[in-house]
Amino acid sequence: MSKTTIEWTDTTWNPTTGCNKVSAGCKFCYAEIMTKRLQGMGQVKYKDGFALRVHPDTLSDPYSWRKPRFVFVNSMSDLFHEDVPLGFIKQVFKVMNECPDHTFQVLTKRAERLTKLSKHMKWTPNIWMGVSVEDSRVTHRIEHLRKTGAMIKFLSCEPLIGAIPNLNLKGIDWVIVGGESGHTPRSMESEWVLDIQHQCKKARVAFFF
Repeated sequence: MSKTTIEWTDTTWNPTTGCNKVSAGCKFCYAEIMTKRLQGMGQVKYKDGFALRVHPDTLSDPYSWRKPRFVFVNSMSDLFHEDVPLGFIKQVFKVMNECPDHTFQVLTKRAERLTKLSKHMKWTPNIWMGVSVEDSRVTHRIEHLRKTGAMIKFLSCEPLIGAIPNLNLKGIDWVIVGGESGHTPRSMESEWVLDIQHQCKKARVAFFF
């Protein structure tokens, strides 16, 4: 568990670390940059850099948290990465199922694998499932999210790198919008944000900027 400056959650929990780029939103991946720092600091968990690794020793962590909290799962990775075994994903879900006092926020860019594996998961109300939608080229991820058994579904339009008109927000509960960080972030136009906010208001979907 780690405290975080991410505004929409309380803490992070990383049963897996490492990833690889799959779309334009990954260009300046903050997790990859942070991994280099942590590796340089000698943290054993990041000794292999940004290579995908699973960490079974972290699975017991949530059981020790006394106060309820919002938990961003795998801020340094993607739980539905193709190299994460189904068995391990099911173990992560079992922990979340057995810790109902905490709200777990899972976010993926691998929406196709999410849909494929959804039937193998137990979707308790405390598991919020989201997909990254950084521009209009990846809105197909929303349809995959809709097909899952998650009771709370959200979109992360962060980093928002292009306009996303005509969002289909049916079955979506929450939309996060934010700009890109890093030394050379791509610009985010205010019109893109305001348009998404308007779409959320019209669809009665919670909006967070």
